[in-house]
Amino acid sequence: MELQEIMDFLKEKGSEQTRKIYKNHGCPDNFFGVKVGDLKVIQKKVKKNHDLAMQLYATQNGDAMYLAGLISDPEKMTKQELLNWADNASWYMISEYAVAWTVAESNFALELSQEWISGDSNHHKCIGYATLGSYIALTPDEELDINFYKNEVEKIGENIHDAENRVRYTMNGFVIAVGAYIKELYPLCKKIGEKIGKVEVSLGNTACKVPVIKPYLENIEAKGRLGKKRKSAKC
Repeated sequence: MELQEIMDFLKEKGSEQTRKIYKNHGCPDNFFGVKVGDLKVIQKKVKKNHDLAMQLYATQNGDAMYLAGLISDPEKMTKQELLNWADNASWYMISEYAVAWTVAESNFALELSQEWISGDSNHHKCIGYATLGSYIALTPDEELDINFYKNEVEKIGENIHDAENRVRYTMNGFVIAVGAYIKELYPLCKKIGEKIGKVEVSLGNTACKVPVIKPYLENIEAKGRLGKKRKSAKC
């Protein structure tokens, strides 16, 4: 499929109902309002296509940018391309999902995510925590620096309530990811989660809620899913 053909498809599939939902979540005006299920129709046809992903992302259309993340070929992404994607992500569904998924599967996952979470930009901190959460979901424990993740979880336990709104959300998700995917750190994450308690995050005019860490992890344990890795960050 060519770029224009895809953009025509997205325009056709856009709806006012979905536009309203995305607007409530903070999406800027440049989008059609396409359901993720419709985007996956194209994903199944195109699979991975680096050039097309780059063209879609460059449109700055919210639906096209999300689709770019679904069809990206992370191993072909250069560091500069990933940085450009991060810098130009227009809202959290792009930054914390499409971009974070792509970075997590790239050759620069650890380098960029660690740089971002230790930096001053709240926008990039969110991408960094989201990227690391996806990275540990994909990576065998023996290839992970367990002490690094232990230290990050402990730091979040001390600082999360003082962090910026969306950073709080991604920190919360990161602790859940560590506890869910690194079995050795599950007890620590439950303990830190109990200390943290409920994290207050403004999620706009939506019915969305912030998951509470300890009961969320206990539910994962009860379902026998602790430590089960994923094949892809994209979903």
